[in-house]
This record gives sequence, C-alpha cells and structure tokens, in this order.
Amino acid sequence: MNTPIYHMCKSEEWRAALAAGRYLGSSQDQADGFIHFSDRRQIVVSAAKHRAGQDDLVLIEVDADALGPALKWETSRGGALFPHLYGPLDPAKVARTAPLRLDGSGRHVFPWDLA
Repeated sequence: MNTPIYHMCKSEEWRAALAAGRYLGSSQDQADGFIHFSDRRQIVVSAAKHRAGQDDLVLIEVDADALGPALKWETSRGGALFPHLYGPLDPAKVARTAPLRLDGSGRHVFPWDLA
C-alpha cells in the first residue's frame, strides 16, 4: 500500500454498500458532494470531532493511489490537505475494514497502529 487513507461510517451504511457493490458516502458526504477521507494522522482528530460518542462504526482503509483521478487532495480544516473522493467507492478497492469501537471513556479505539 502506497498511501493509505481512511474513512469511517456506520456499520449499516457499509453493509448496504457491500450489498449494492458501491458506497456513496454518508448523508454528510452526499450533501458535500464527495466522500470525506483522512490520512492516518487526521482520522483520529476527525473521529473525535465528527463522530464523538458514536458506536457501531466501521473504519475503512483504502490505498489512495487505487482511486485514480476521482480522488482530490483539497485544503480544508486549518489549511491541511484532505483526500476527497468525487464519486462512489468500489468496495473491491478497500484494503481492509475493522469495527471502530468506543472505550470506557467514550473515545474511539483504533484497530491498527496509525502512528
């Protein structure tokens, strides 16, 4: 994997994507017109900011290079570049997924070392 990027969504959304053969993003992604991704440092901050206290999530890892020109790195929060996918995500391009659970204090526990 060259450049891993990450997305989180509700488990039910991911199950529906697997059944449909494509993921269109969350309702927020659809409203924004692209699927929000983060790099390994950004995903932890994004989880705390946008998914605080939410359980039953799935963490999705994708090789950014596999997404082709539909993936754009755009300036966002604090001037940082974030990967945005303009179009559906083909589940076959997903490297791996894992549940994103909460610990006893309500913070997300990431299944892989993202340091």
